[in-house]
Amino acid sequence: MALNRVAILTAGGFAPCLSSAVGGLIERYNELDPEIEIVGYEYGYHGLLTGTKIVFDEEARKNAGVLQNFGGSPIGNSRVKLTNVDDLVKRGLVKEGENPLEVAAEQLRKDGVDVLHTIGGDDTNTTAADLAAYLHEHQYELTVVGLPKTIDNDIVPIAQSLGALTAAEEAAEYAINLIGEHRSSPRMLIIHEVMGRACGYLTARASYDYRRWVDAQEWLPSAGLKKERWDIHAVYLPEMDINLETEAERLRGVLDEQGNVNIFLSEGAGVDEIIEEMEAAGEEVPRDPFGHVKLDKINPGQWFADKFAERLGAEKVMVQKSGYYSRAASARAEDLRLIKGMVDYAVESALRGDPGVVGHDEEDGNKLKSIKFDRIAGHKKFNMFVPWFEEVMETIGQPLKAD
Repeated sequence: MALNRVAILTAGGFAPCLSSAVGGLIERYNELDPEIEIVGYEYGYHGLLTGTKIVFDEEARKNAGVLQNFGGSPIGNSRVKLTNVDDLVKRGLVKEGENPLEVAAEQLRKDGVDVLHTIGGDDTNTTAADLAAYLHEHQYELTVVGLPKTIDNDIVPIAQSLGALTAAEEAAEYAINLIGEHRSSPRMLIIHEVMGRACGYLTARASYDYRRWVDAQEWLPSAGLKKERWDIHAVYLPEMDINLETEAERLRGVLDEQGNVNIFLSEGAGVDEIIEEMEAAGEEVPRDPFGHVKLDKINPGQWFADKFAERLGAEKVMVQKSGYYSRAASARAEDLRLIKGMVDYAVESALRGDPGVVGHDEEDGNKLKSIKFDRIAGHKKFNMFVPWFEEVMETIGQPLKAD
């Protein structure tokens, strides 16, 4: 397929893959056909609606490898849903009476874009599917090829989304310094709140990475440096059946013996109970343009802290969130290999005119392919009974029960 102009956009929350994926796309197109023009819409669909873009010039293309060294997104992200008209009008991105899909389509038509690469989660890529369908209905053929980005690895049916492996390693490193605070009080409760709306993968993987670090250290109990105090004592995920009273009794015993309790908490754990309490109290539950509850506003970590502090008899409570530390990190080795493979396949798909989201298809033997947009969905549940996580739970002595 002959291409003249390719556009790239990154959308949704950050993940440790965006800058690398943008750089990788530029490099791959340069290798195959340096005559293809490449642009980046700034701040995702926000830039597409406003026509704000970067044209990657000769210098940018020649040095695109530099982007591999950074986190964040060089072209910017935002949370924009093209089918949420009221929100877009309120934000001044479209005028009253305008169809956002039409505005975006006309911008792509005006810019002469042949291929649009979207790098984002399920919302980003299903929005891309809405846009592609609109363009097809209006006789403008545009190939949309997405790359799967989520730090919580929750895109159906993709086996491993870009950024999640790095985010877990970063969260584990964050926890090392956080849990170093455990001797700042004789009865200390530490809650490490990890991102993950409906999927506990990131929290589970971070706990696994952290425990590998714990097992690799040399300890000195006679000097007060005890492995048991640095270890994880509880992991709570959205997929779990969490009995607060039973867990409080178990953790009270840990606190009595060790002087501290360390919890890895997925921010999506307990959300249904929090919402129920808020609504019963007549409080409004804050939501984003996609209808998702704003987890930073309802503060699950503090909710769990309030529930446990008195039950455990904690004298000092610390709740810290690793999400923003983790999600804007640069991609690490495992992710870089994954990004390279997916980026190369995405460019091949674009040249073939084969739309979809590139990923390893769990429903087709983990085959790398361009997965049709109508099969893409979010909120994939984490399988808690994978051996590496069962090992974590057995080691820390917490019963593993599905919700």
